[in-house]
Amino acid sequence: MKIKTKLRLGFGFLFLIVLSFGLIALFFLNELSDKSKVILKDNYESLKYVAAMRSVLDENSIPLTRTAKDKFEASLILEGANITEPGEADAVKELELSYKRLAESLTDSDRLFYLKGLRMALQKVETLNMKAIFNKNERANETSGRANLYIALSATTCFLILFTFIINFPGFVANPLAEFSAAIRQIANKNYKQRLHFDNDDEFSALAISFNSMAAKLNEWENSNLSKLKSEKLRIEAIIAQMQDAIIGLNEKGEVLFMNALASKLINVDEKSAIGQNVNDLVKKSELLKRILAPDPDRKPLKIYADDKESYFQLENREIVIPNFEAGQEDTLIESSRSAGSVYVLKNITQFKELDEARTHFIATVSHELKTPLSSIKMSLKLLDDVRVGGMNPEQKELIHHISEDSDRLLKITSELLDLSQAETGNLKLNFAQVKPFAIVSYALDAVRFQAEQKNITLEVNCDQQLPEVNADIQKTAWVLVNFLSNALRYSSEKSKVVLDVVRLSSSIQFSVRDFGKGIDEKYQKRLFERYFQVPTDGQNKSGSGLGLAISKDFIEAEKGKIWVESAIGEGSLFLFTLPLA
Repeated sequence: MKIKTKLRLGFGFLFLIVLSFGLIALFFLNELSDKSKVILKDNYESLKYVAAMRSVLDENSIPLTRTAKDKFEASLILEGANITEPGEADAVKELELSYKRLAESLTDSDRLFYLKGLRMALQKVETLNMKAIFNKNERANETSGRANLYIALSATTCFLILFTFIINFPGFVANPLAEFSAAIRQIANKNYKQRLHFDNDDEFSALAISFNSMAAKLNEWENSNLSKLKSEKLRIEAIIAQMQDAIIGLNEKGEVLFMNALASKLINVDEKSAIGQNVNDLVKKSELLKRILAPDPDRKPLKIYADDKESYFQLENREIVIPNFEAGQEDTLIESSRSAGSVYVLKNITQFKELDEARTHFIATVSHELKTPLSSIKMSLKLLDDVRVGGMNPEQKELIHHISEDSDRLLKITSELLDLSQAETGNLKLNFAQVKPFAIVSYALDAVRFQAEQKNITLEVNCDQQLPEVNADIQKTAWVLVNFLSNALRYSSEKSKVVLDVVRLSSSIQFSVRDFGKGIDEKYQKRLFERYFQVPTDGQNKSGSGLGLAISKDFIEAEKGKIWVESAIGEGSLFLFTLPLA
C-alpha cells in the first residue's frame, strides 16, 4: 500500500471519528432544544391570557365596563383556542360559565359569589399550566442528563481512539525516516557499504532500493574514480592556461597548485618547475611575486613592464573556502568551513588606465587653454569699467557686471580642473612649511569676510594663537578652509552665524566649520567628496562645479590629513579636517 493511500485512510478515519462525535452531540442538543421549546410555547401563552383576565378583574369594578368586558372576552377567546393540557378544556368551560353568570347577575351578593367562582376558575387554569410547565421541565432535565451522559461517553471513546491513533500512526513514517537518517550519516562518513531493507510495498521500499543502488555506485566510484579525477584536473588546468588574466593558485600550505603562462611570464619563473614549490622559495627570485602576496591595502594598480611597455594590472586575491562537516551531539552534523588556499588574479587594466590619463590630460589642456582668453576678458572688462575709457549707462554697467561674474566663475572652474588634473596625475605640487594654524585661519577669513558682511552673517572664530605648528601648504590649506566657509555662508540664512573652531588633538590639529542651515541628508553625505557631485537643492541654481570638496580632499590627504562631514536635516552641517603636528 502506498504512503499516500495510508495517509488518506488514516486522516479519513480521523475525519469519521470527529464526524460521528459531532453527529451524536448534534442529535442530543437538538432533542434538548425541542424539549425546551415545548416548555416555553403553549403553556406560557395560557399563563399570559390568565394574567390578562385577572388584571381586568383587579383593575375594574363590578359590573365591568364595555372596554373591560372587551379585554376580558378577547383573552378568554384566545385561551379557549390554546387548550393543550388534559382537564384544561373543562376548566375553560367552567371559566366561561362563571363569567356568563357574573355578567347576568343583578344583585351585589350574586356578583360577589360569581366573581369568586370566576377567580377560582382562573386559578384552576393557571394551576394546570404551571403543573404542565413543571412536568415538561422535569422531562427536559432528564433529556439533558441523558444527553450529557451520551456525549461524555462519546467524547471519552473518541479521545481514546484518537490518542491511540496519534501514538501509533506516525510510527510508520517516522521509523523509516530515522533509519534513513542513520544510513545517510554512515554515507557521510564514507561508509559506502551501508544498506537498507524494508519489507513493505510502499515508497520507502522503493527509496531503500534507490539508496542501496546509490551506495553501491559510491563504493564503486570510491574505488575507481582516480583516473577521472586526473582527467578533470587536466581539464581545469587547460582552462586556467587559456585565461587572459594572470592567475596563481596556492594551497593551504603555501605550495603552488597552478600558474598559467601569463603569470609565469610576469613574475619571471618557469611555469612547470614552479608547480609544487613553496611560494616562500619563489619570492626570493621575484620581487613582483612578493608584492602580489602582500597586496597594497589601498588596492592601487601595479605598474609592470610587460609586452615591451609599461602595463597596469589590478590585483585581486580570494581565499578558497570549502565546507567541512563534523559530528555533533545527538548524532547531528555541524557544518563549518576551512581554508583550502588562495587564488591571486592580475587583471590587465592598461587600456583603461591609458583612457583615464588621456581624459585627465584633455581636462588639463582645455583648462589651461581657457585661462588665457578668460584672463584677457577680465582685463577688457576692467578697462571698460574705467571711466577714462568712457561712460556707460546703467544697463551697460549691469551687463558688464554679469559678464564679470560669469568670467570669475569660469576662471574658478578652470583652476579647479587644473588642480584636479594635477591630483589625478600625481603631479600635485605642495609647498610644505611649518605654519601656525592661526595664520591659516587669518588667511581664510580675509577671503570670505566681505561675503559674510553682504549677508550680515557673524563669523565666530575660536582659535588659540599659541597652538603648535603644522607641516602644511598654507595656501592649499587656506583654500580648503575658504571652500568650507564659502559653502557655509552660501547655505546659511541672513543674520545667522558660522562657527570656525581650531582645537588640538593628541597628535594633530582639527579645523572645523559649522553652519546652522538646513543640513545634508545622510544618503548624500558619503558622496560629498566625489568629483562633480552636487547635493540636490530643490531646483535652486547651482553655481558650483562639484569639484571644490573633491579637490579639498586631495589637498588634505596629500598633507597626510583626514577630511569628513557630520550633518543632519534641520541641524546644520559640520565640515572638519585634521593636519598632523609638525
